[in-house]
Amino acid sequence: MDDRPFRVIVVGGGVAGLTAAHALHKAKIDYIVLERCNEPAPPTGASIAIYPHGARILHQIGCLQAAKEACSPMTRFINRMPDGRPIVDSKFFDYVLENHGQDVLVLERRCLLKVLYEALADRCSRVRLGAKVTDIFDGTDGVEARLADGTSEKGDIIIGCDGVHSLIRETMWDEGNTSIPGLITPDKVFFFVFFRLGDPFTWPNRKRFTNQDADIAAAKVLDHPISETVVFGELWQKRIRGSLICLEEGILKHWHFGRIVLAGDSAHKITPNIALGGNSSMESIVVLCNHLHRTLALHGGRPSKATIHNMFSAYQKEREPRMKEIMDFSSLLTKLQAWDNVWLRFLATWVIPYQPDRRIADQLGDSIIRKAPKLCFVDVGPEFKRGKMTWADEEERDLDQQTAKEASMGKKGAGGEAASLMSKLLLLVGAMAGLMSFLFLVVAVRWDS
Repeated sequence: MDDRPFRVIVVGGGVAGLTAAHALHKAKIDYIVLERCNEPAPPTGASIAIYPHGARILHQIGCLQAAKEACSPMTRFINRMPDGRPIVDSKFFDYVLENHGQDVLVLERRCLLKVLYEALADRCSRVRLGAKVTDIFDGTDGVEARLADGTSEKGDIIIGCDGVHSLIRETMWDEGNTSIPGLITPDKVFFFVFFRLGDPFTWPNRKRFTNQDADIAAAKVLDHPISETVVFGELWQKRIRGSLICLEEGILKHWHFGRIVLAGDSAHKITPNIALGGNSSMESIVVLCNHLHRTLALHGGRPSKATIHNMFSAYQKEREPRMKEIMDFSSLLTKLQAWDNVWLRFLATWVIPYQPDRRIADQLGDSIIRKAPKLCFVDVGPEFKRGKMTWADEEERDLDQQTAKEASMGKKGAGGEAASLMSKLLLLVGAMAGLMSFLFLVVAVRWDS
């Protein structure tokens, strides 16, 4: 084994890959990013939304202010029927700001990539553009990424951030099955129109659509109002670019093998309706880098392959339950908006519009946003604005400090047990109240009919 420092090869220079670059730089870990495109922010993709938990990560890596300057905050959340009649007109984004102290930032994906790239120290030497990976060699003492131009990059681990159609994932699967047979089986408007597939499909099948297919699909909804004065056809005629793609959804069972690990869409893909995909990719990079930082601090130098395996396993074990929760939430919203069945159509048109205006923002904030991870080795600082809801990790830190203080004063923990019991009782009462309001709504609907 040579005496070079531990080195990470990041394949893919998208949101996950560039977030990884910043996190590794903060952790003082040597790295290289390999991006197959010849420019850091290619004109592909549409918009991306950054929720407060994503904003906290951008703040930690020094990119939040630039991201804010590249977009305009959202103001209203409006849901319309096919005839243009609004059934939901919510101050959702105001409530998110109130709860967490941060706006939901919506900007063009390439603008976010530009922000991430330009804020990266030594970007010219750390990010290789036009570097298409063609093969991976996973050895006992290291890993090597071989490129289309005949060159290669050597390191200790590879992080696959190359998206839902990941070459690194396919290579990892091949190696896994070879070693263990059977192991794996404002000035712009961004719009999304969702069509339900007749029959779902699974990997390795992948449907591809032409521009003509996109025109045919768009023709079905040209007269659908998207506001009081504009129909979809007007947007489609003035589009800068548009395409018809299939939306994949799922969480892999195997995120790593040997010295290769996956992050972002290459490991977990969710539907875009609630716009949590980019945030989830950033989260996975943060959790992976936290584990890497702790492992290197504990073992030093270049950890063994067995240690790396344990680190990757711990990373996947931490991320899987949260990604399952986020995917289920996103999937439910997709089915609601698509009126996937009679029951969901009833919920979308008769139940949700009559819920308290801030309920969705509060539920999203409490169950997903406030529980998101952050870089453990970078201080957030008081300059990052907070809101009404406390971040779960900061709440846990404050509780630990309070417990330690009480222990030093000789106090017993009965008060904490009583508070826990009271919180559970309040949660039960809230659930019963929600059920009663729902039953009342159903009765009212039937009475009116």
